[in-house]
Parts: sequence; structure tokens; C-alpha cells
Amino acid sequence: MSLSGKTAIITGSNSGIGLGVARELAKAGANVVLNSFTDRDEDHALAAEISKETGTSARYIKADMSKGEECRALIEKAGACDILVNNAGIQHVAPVDQFPVEKWDAIIAINMNSTFHTMAAALPMMRKAGWGRIVNIASAHGLTASPFKAAYVAAKHGVVGMTKTVALETAQEPITCNAICPGYVLTPLVEAQIPGTMKEYNMSREDVIKNVMLERQPSKEFATVEQLGGTAIFLCSDAAAQITGTTISVDGGWTAL
Repeated sequence: MSLSGKTAIITGSNSGIGLGVARELAKAGANVVLNSFTDRDEDHALAAEISKETGTSARYIKADMSKGEECRALIEKAGACDILVNNAGIQHVAPVDQFPVEKWDAIIAINMNSTFHTMAAALPMMRKAGWGRIVNIASAHGLTASPFKAAYVAAKHGVVGMTKTVALETAQEPITCNAICPGYVLTPLVEAQIPGTMKEYNMSREDVIKNVMLERQPSKEFATVEQLGGTAIFLCSDAAAQITGTTISVDGGWTAL
């Protein structure tokens, strides 16, 4: 599948899942726009590296996904948006009665509200271009729940709901809107948690991964950012033109339980 000539905006993409998806889209020929809330030399260097590796155009645009006006400005600054990947997200773990209000507000803003604002800004561009693909990175927690993750679960369920709504609103147009629901994905952030967890539980690396981190993931293997990128590319393909308003779980069987 060639995405040559298409512009893809990926929110929260200077590391982890977002960066991995951006790299795969660029390899497929898309011009990519990276994003995060920082504006460091290394952020722009990532874009330059992707451009050099793939021969596509890659840019970095700073925008704080907790602020609706900046979410919309990101799309406008990009100038075009054929493919929108909503990936930005944060996490906090605490019981509901102890959940800090500021953490609740931030998680809802970044994980859910940003998706509303970017889609609202991108849809007119897609309609003008006569083609569009929206891929929302939700989570297994958009389909099920875990204790102590009230804000994250609420936000990701909201993303899945918005995905269905936008799919219905665009059902008779050449635009699709779907959500990818990953389980545990091996990112630098997750990798960095492994040594501390080994020490906490006095377990080997293998036991920590299989029995602690991947306790609810039946495959006992992490998903990879490359797999998520490949799933996004499929959803952008002609083969997926009639796939809209649904979720694709990349979770090693988590939501089959």
C-alpha cells in the first residue's frame, strides 16, 4: 500500500507508539507531521531523520494536546490532513476516591478531548480533498476496565464512542474512522519500567514480563509499535474502505477473555 502524496498527522509522536506509527506511515510513502508539547532540537531532529530515511517530507509541530485551541491549530499549521492518527495520551493510577482532580482533568483533556478537537479540524480538509482516514489509538481499556484507572478507562471508552459517531457521520463519504485498541506495547517507557519491577517483585526479567506486566495478555508477548503502524497502514488502504466505526484489538487476546 503506497500512501505517496498523503499527509499524516500523528499526535504525541516524538516517542513510543506515536513515533513508531509515524515511521511506518513514512515508510509507506506518507508525508508525516510529528507532534508533542515540547519544542526541542531533538524533536525536529527526529523529523529530519525520518525524512532522510524514507525520502518523504517529515515535520515537527509543537502543540499542547491538553488545550483545544492548540489541537485545532496543529491541524491548521500542517496545512493538510489526509490521515489523522490520534495517539497522545498520559496515565495516572489511583482509586477513584483518591484520584487527584487535576490528574483526572489532564487525562480527559489529553486522551479524549484532543481527539474531538483534531477530528473537528481535520474533517473539513478531508472533505475538500475527497479522501480521509482517521485512526484513533484507543486501548484495550477502551473496551474493558481495570481498577485504579478510572480516568484512562473513561477517556479511552470515550474515544471508542467518538470513533463510532464520526464513522456514522461520514459513512457516505470516502472517509473512514476507526480505533486501534492495543494491549501492552513494548515502548521505551515500558522497557524502562522492567528493572524496577524486577527488583520490587524479586523476579527475573522473563517472569516479570509474563506474570506481572502481561498478566492479562494471553499471548504473553508485547505488541510492537511496528505492528500498530502496520495496522494503521491497513486501515488507510483500499482494502479497508468499508471498515469504519469499529475497533481492531492488537492485544494478544486480552479482550477475548
